[in-house]
Amino acid sequence: MVKFQVIPVTPYQQNCSLLWCEKTMEAVIVDPGGDLDRIKQAVQQLGVKLVKIINTHAHLDHVGGVAALAEDLSLPIEGPHLEDDFWIQSLPNQAQMMGFPEANTFVPNRWLQQGDEIQFGEESLEVRHCPGHTPGHVIFFHRASKLAIVGDVLFQGSIGRTDFPRGDFDTLVKSIREQLWTLGDDVSFIPGHGPMSTFGQERKTNPFVSDKNFG
Repeated sequence: MVKFQVIPVTPYQQNCSLLWCEKTMEAVIVDPGGDLDRIKQAVQQLGVKLVKIINTHAHLDHVGGVAALAEDLSLPIEGPHLEDDFWIQSLPNQAQMMGFPEANTFVPNRWLQQGDEIQFGEESLEVRHCPGHTPGHVIFFHRASKLAIVGDVLFQGSIGRTDFPRGDFDTLVKSIREQLWTLGDDVSFIPGHGPMSTFGQERKTNPFVSDKNFG
């Protein structure tokens, strides 16, 4: 089975996630936005072998540390979707504007698309393209564990912002209802910020995307 640890990073307390195969101890890091020493310490303490970086989308607090971590540990980068490349190219400007440490651009070894799979050890994550917060946002789903890593698509009691360039509210709601809800009410998810929840709970209570809003 897959194991995971959430590592909050950056002043925005972004939920960077470390996932690993319990049998082989191979691991992936999701959205290493910064505080790389904290991430490396967790890897060392858990005794896992980091084999790749995977990204949900290219906002600074999610990918600000990707280039440095990939270079430091010679790791391949997978994701996000190609539609977020314009955000990657703006990382240095994002960092300067937001008062973050220097953040370099990068080119993923693999852009991710709907239906792709990410392998580590004996485990795999399904990729679903969920635009709306950003046009190239993807989420990761581990079917056996009923665990999803959804970045800034969905939060406990809220959804991602859509007022950034190429964000769109209707597109985001469609992504949630067609790409997340269809995975099952019993799926637990790690959001990009804040506490975990389940899709079933959000379908009942989330004021933006609950079933009662859609007849």
